[in-house]
Amino acid sequence: MERQNPSAFAESPGLQPELWAPRATKPAPHHLGHRERLRERARAGGLAALPDYELLEAFLFRSVARGDVKPLAKALLARFGGFSGVLGATIDELKTVSGVGDAVALDIKLLHEAALRQTREAIGKRRVISSWTALLAYVRTALAHETREQFRVLFLDKKNQLIADEVLGRGTVDHAPVYPREVARRALELSASALILVHNHPSGDPSPSSADVDMTRQVADAARVLRIAVHDHLVVGRDGVASFKSLGLL
Repeated sequence: MERQNPSAFAESPGLQPELWAPRATKPAPHHLGHRERLRERARAGGLAALPDYELLEAFLFRSVARGDVKPLAKALLARFGGFSGVLGATIDELKTVSGVGDAVALDIKLLHEAALRQTREAIGKRRVISSWTALLAYVRTALAHETREQFRVLFLDKKNQLIADEVLGRGTVDHAPVYPREVARRALELSASALILVHNHPSGDPSPSSADVDMTRQVADAARVLRIAVHDHLVVGRDGVASFKSLGLL
């Protein structure tokens, strides 16, 4: 059979020449291969060398199987003011960011819980009052970005080692109910010898209020009757941690 010359078809009036032209290829997405390049940079230079948005982006690779997650990482950091703010946000708050669904929000909270357990472990087997830097890191991880006020008590034994960390009051954006008798009762149940009170200010400013001072004195008075010491009261905010003892309020 005689082979036909393709040019003959192009010259035929019934055929369209463009059908024989090579198809134009679309440019590859700019993020194609970006995931592996970022992983390679992390391997070569270490994770500490990555800026916050790239560290979060690399983590999101596990939650979002395909596509460019750099815009999502940057949106999360902008919405919550930084890496610790992203981790401290609630699942519902995280889902207000476009692109964050149940799976992504849950993965971020798992990362926050891992960080919280790491900092708690640092104080769990040592004398708390001699591990002050670790204690401050723990309470900031736990409370600095809470959107509702929370009152916690660290119960310590005779060696000032941590027995338990319990939430004894949850409240609104500016108040958490605290009952001194309940604090004292729980201390007796745990055979605690000392307490460190902790609560957060969602406003970000850790400066103690007059209500904070009054409540602390009531708890200290109730504990004193039972020969239980109150070592300190820490107020946690995004701007830092205030210590009643350092301020001369306890």
